[in-house]
Amino acid sequence: MQYLLVFAGGGVGSLLRYSIARGMSGYNFTFPYATLVANILSCIVLGFFVAWSLKDGVSDGMKLFFMVGLCGGFSTFSTFSNETFSLFETGNYAYAFVNILGSVVVCLIAIYMGIKLGELVISS
Repeated sequence: MQYLLVFAGGGVGSLLRYSIARGMSGYNFTFPYATLVANILSCIVLGFFVAWSLKDGVSDGMKLFFMVGLCGGFSTFSTFSNETFSLFETGNYAYAFVNILGSVVVCLIAIYMGIKLGELVISS
């Protein structure tokens, strides 16, 4: 059952990430905004469930589905790395460095926001 929960969550997360990429594909961005948006949203969701799980409000099944499966399938380090590499290869060094620094900083802030949101929801 545990594997099934991770599998289902991962499928939902992957579909969410794909939907964001498809929705933004009509725009001709040089910067990989779709991956950044997916990673930010995934960090907010993960932070929310981290806060909730610290208060013992999340079952093991929910942790597996949301934290491992959904967030694992929704966020994507490999795509982030490939897109950053492509930016370097095409001479877009500024975008590459902004992507690296921006992704790390913004996603850390997103985790924090998710934790705070989770604490707010749990305490009410």
